[in-house]
Amino acid sequence: MFKLIVSMSQFLEKIVTFFGKIGSWLAIPLIFIIIFDIITRRFFILGSTKLQEMEWHLHTALFLLVIGYAYLKDSHVRIEIVREKYSMLIKSIFETLGILLFLIPYTTLVIYYGIDFVTRSFNLNEVSSALTGLSHRWIIKFFIPFGMFLLLLAGFSILIKKVLYIINYFINNKDLHNALLKVSPELKDNTSEKN
Repeated sequence: MFKLIVSMSQFLEKIVTFFGKIGSWLAIPLIFIIIFDIITRRFFILGSTKLQEMEWHLHTALFLLVIGYAYLKDSHVRIEIVREKYSMLIKSIFETLGILLFLIPYTTLVIYYGIDFVTRSFNLNEVSSALTGLSHRWIIKFFIPFGMFLLLLAGFSILIKKVLYIINYFINNKDLHNALLKVSPELKDNTSEKN
């Protein structure tokens, strides 16, 4: 049963990783567009509202597609001075509480209101407020609920692993211990706390 739950966590992680890697590739066109925009503005005194808006759109899409992936890879800012002095059990409890009390409610609200935001934009056929800006504003707005959905999936994946770690701390199941180490190698040094 525990292995099935761990594999569910891995499945969620694969979805988030897939879109996170796609999102990271958006950095390449973003860099080229920024360089082109700077050169044409500086040396040819040409400005393009479409290019500038495309920069914003690519940056937004990139950020929202990789936010869940960054959470999976523990790349978000943490208060290491406070966090490092605690055992893995305490860290896992804090992480679990953080996901349950903050991440899940926040992402759920943003997804709920974000879908309405996208729907209204689509129904109005919203375009840029700039005369020569980009059309189809709903496309970029779609990334808000979608990015939060990916973050929610990442949160569930981590929640599963942390809860299983807490359970295993008390029941000391070797199979669960090995399954957790396969998906969360960062637990390796600390899973033997009680053993």
